[in-house]
Amino acid sequence: MPEQSSPQPIVAFFDVDNTILRGASLYHLGRGAFRAGMITYRDVVVAAWRQAQFLRRGENLRHLHTIRARALQIVAGRTTREVRQLSVDIFDRDISKRLWPETVALTREHLGLGHEVWLITATAQEVAEVIATRLGLTGALGTVLDSVDGVYTGGLRGDFLHGEGKATAALVHAAAIGARLEDCWAYSDSRNDIPLLELVGHPVVVNPDVILRRHAITRGWHIMEMKRSSIKAAQRAVRDEAKAARGETKKRRVP
Repeated sequence: MPEQSSPQPIVAFFDVDNTILRGASLYHLGRGAFRAGMITYRDVVVAAWRQAQFLRRGENLRHLHTIRARALQIVAGRTTREVRQLSVDIFDRDISKRLWPETVALTREHLGLGHEVWLITATAQEVAEVIATRLGLTGALGTVLDSVDGVYTGGLRGDFLHGEGKATAALVHAAAIGARLEDCWAYSDSRNDIPLLELVGHPVVVNPDVILRRHAITRGWHIMEMKRSSIKAAQRAVRDEAKAARGETKKRRVP
């Protein structure tokens, strides 16, 4: 039987790219846009090269800004309905096959313990919401594209949800629902999410880049690799901390 929720909500924040999903969600959005006739073959080739770099080396801020600027150009003049349908199509055709089953299983672990599970990502809110809905998660916090009367303007509402922006969004969300950040969890692969990971009581790094790995070792954070022993250790940590929150056992740091 699932554990009962704590009086105060506990949130597990999950990054998307290279944490829930292998690779970059924007790359798959680009592939879907090409199939829909929204972008050129050259756009896809460039995106594929940057996807390969991302998988090998982790996030590159210059590449991310370039891709996102191009994405805003692509959606300008499109309707919100078009982009939402595109997001559904790319999840079913592309993203669903690229999910890490291990981190998806961890979202289930949290949900089973009565925790809220929120995706927190720089990808478009529409894409993030589709992923969260398809996976049965609580919700998603993503980059919000500006629209007027159901048509995208090519601008943003606020900033890209990245780096410090993610930490701010998590802080605001936790305050809005009455969650204590020291009880919350965050999962990410990227050094750019160190502000988010520093914010919560239970940071977990997943397939970390070199800089994040060094930081995690220094801080004594749990490092989750995509191998059986590491995944099981992460699952045990979630269960143990849930028991500790109810006072059933002495609280301990993840090994």
